[in-house]
Amino acid sequence: MAIAANSSTPDGLPGPKPGDSYVQSFARGLEVIRSFSAQSPQQTLSEVAMRSGLSRAGARRILLTLQTLGYVTSDGKHFSLTPRILDLGFAYLSSMPIWGLAEPVMEGLAAEVKESCSAAVLEGTDIVYVMRVSTHKIMSIALGVGSRLPAYCTSMGRVLLAGLPDKDVIACLKASRPAALTRHTVTDLEALRQKIDQTRKQGWSLVNQELEEGLISMAAPIRDRSGRTVAALNISGQANRSGAKLMQETMLPPLLAAAQSISHMLNAQR
Repeated sequence: MAIAANSSTPDGLPGPKPGDSYVQSFARGLEVIRSFSAQSPQQTLSEVAMRSGLSRAGARRILLTLQTLGYVTSDGKHFSLTPRILDLGFAYLSSMPIWGLAEPVMEGLAAEVKESCSAAVLEGTDIVYVMRVSTHKIMSIALGVGSRLPAYCTSMGRVLLAGLPDKDVIACLKASRPAALTRHTVTDLEALRQKIDQTRKQGWSLVNQELEEGLISMAAPIRDRSGRTVAALNISGQANRSGAKLMQETMLPPLLAAAQSISHMLNAQR
């Protein structure tokens, strides 16, 4: 089945409407690329067609085009992405030199608090990691640049949502379809809206074991000169090493200082 031009996006938010400015074949090509993941690194033609919502003929044309361009390889039965696909993602990072400048600040913060430090931006209902300095393996899943996590149950997600107008926050929360990932996860939409409002008022967020048991994280906003939140910075630790109260008392000040430092660097570039 072909993807309709007015379908929803993969994050559940409204998709584009048909028109001269929408190139459906390009959108279908991106859906084919997005069908590959850590869970599905190699796929048959039928699997790609099913996951991307395309006909086998349509998926085959796109896969062969991507193979010709060097973004996909095949052993005759299974298709997989090549390292060249990284060019598409790192084009974003290279176009945002702020992250190269921010890396020493993040490394300094991680060394000071002895916990992992990350930066992320909001994309639909998810946060997407754009920089990470890891000191410990604190999660059961591997995180790196390009990793995605739900915004509603992460500290960086709540900071980024706090930078949006209320109507956009509500729309994003509804599209997220919050689910309980642990016994601590807040899933009620009104309770989540209140936590995001609290984050907006206090200027930072602490999430205690809502994403994964034993994981605590704090985040602060990175803002442009107009005060708009463009990214979030966080530190993450384990509950058995440093509880929520201790993290807030000892690690929040350096986190806020690091976020402010990166904000200043961002504004100095423009």
